Amino acid sequence: MDAGTTLPARPGWAAEARATAALAGPIVLTNLSQIALALTETLMLGRLGTRELAAGMLAVSLQFALLAPGFGLALAAAPLQAQARGAGRLGGGAGRGWVRAMRRASRAALWAAAIALLPAWILLWEAAAVLRALGQEPALAALAQDYTRAALFGMPAFCGFVVLRGFLAAMERPAAAMWISFGAVALNVPLAWALIFPAGLGVFGAGLSIAIANGGMLAALVLVVLRDRVFRRFALLGRLWRPDWPRIREVFVVGLPISGVLVLEIGVFSAAALAMGWFGAVAVAAHAIAIQAASATFMVPMGIGQAATARVGLAIGGGDRAGAARAGWSAVALGAAFMASMAVTLVLASPFIAWAFLDATDPRAAEVAALGATLLVIAGFFQLGDGVQVVAAGALRGLKDTRVPMLFAALGYWVLGLPVGLALAHPAGFGPPGIWVGLGVGLAIVAGLMLLRWRRLSG
Repeated sequence: MDAGTTLPARPGWAAEARATAALAGPIVLTNLSQIALALTETLMLGRLGTRELAAGMLAVSLQFALLAPGFGLALAAAPLQAQARGAGRLGGGAGRGWVRAMRRASRAALWAAAIALLPAWILLWEAAAVLRALGQEPALAALAQDYTRAALFGMPAFCGFVVLRGFLAAMERPAAAMWISFGAVALNVPLAWALIFPAGLGVFGAGLSIAIANGGMLAALVLVVLRDRVFRRFALLGRLWRPDWPRIREVFVVGLPISGVLVLEIGVFSAAALAMGWFGAVAVAAHAIAIQAASATFMVPMGIGQAATARVGLAIGGGDRAGAARAGWSAVALGAAFMASMAVTLVLASPFIAWAFLDATDPRAAEVAALGATLLVIAGFFQLGDGVQVVAAGALRGLKDTRVPMLFAALGYWVLGLPVGLALAHPAGFGPPGIWVGLGVGLAIVAGLMLLRWRRLSG
């Protein structure tokens, strides 16, 4: 089938839910496989000891906070690509304008992400100094820097993979990215084990294996785009060395608010990790367990939200506002249903999940497991809000509505959520669990605001 052929419409709510689920499935599995990269390394670092696990948590928290601007600009390609293809459908696929628009959006997003990553590299190279300035123990900060100095070389590849994955989603063929991610996980497990343990590289080895995995995923996806009969006609990487400044500016206009949301959301969890550091290595290790489990469940609604971006963008580009509304609300319902089931799972299975990350011979393992189980129960109670807010944000991105959601995130996470958490942790005396209660409050507020925004714009 030609890339520009108009596809059959999918009328009705049930059909839209099936279409969204079909598109979201491979994207969700891709997200889960990517979180599995970090999860397997966290499990391995937990076998090294509590300090190594805590250092890895601090390193990953700082890295993701600094990756957020580049990640957000890479994600900005998706609505631009989807709306361009939707416009091509509206015109019956005639002409090459929509093909050129998809190509320009993809290349501009690669450039924008690369620009945003430059300051992140500098800060991650000196991560120890950054973490010490944020009140972390010097020994933990030094171990964390070992990780970031290795892992930072994979960050451009990760952003490039996100841009090309968005292109595949807009083309409604996301399976290649999924299989590549599966392959990366399968290869990373023995590679990370070899680097961390037999090679004796410890935390540095964990960061190095992640960098290698990200580089391999990008290389594999580039091969797919270059070799596939339909994809290669877009010439996505042609003349990549020539910046398209008008389109790069458009990516920044759409993408900077997305980056802002990511900075605010990732930043608040990173700030929570740093606040845990004030309570010692046990609290940081328990936080690492809870955040890894919550991140794993979050990957599913995040993938549904990415599918919503594509489905809403395709409908809007094709002039079908009713279809865009169905796509968004169907995605929200799917995300909410999944996260409700995960809430029950985290609450009921919290002790088992916590112990899965720990070596029973570690003298502090029981203390970490007890606190980790408590945090997992709290995480269970904010699953629904977390899922709804990320899916609604994805639907809004399909409309290229990104600035107001950024303001919602600032209000919910930083003005209300984090201050409530810190107040509960310190003056109120609840300690680490208080911080997580505050995170839950922030997520619930953002979810409500995102839903109201989507209802207003999609009606």
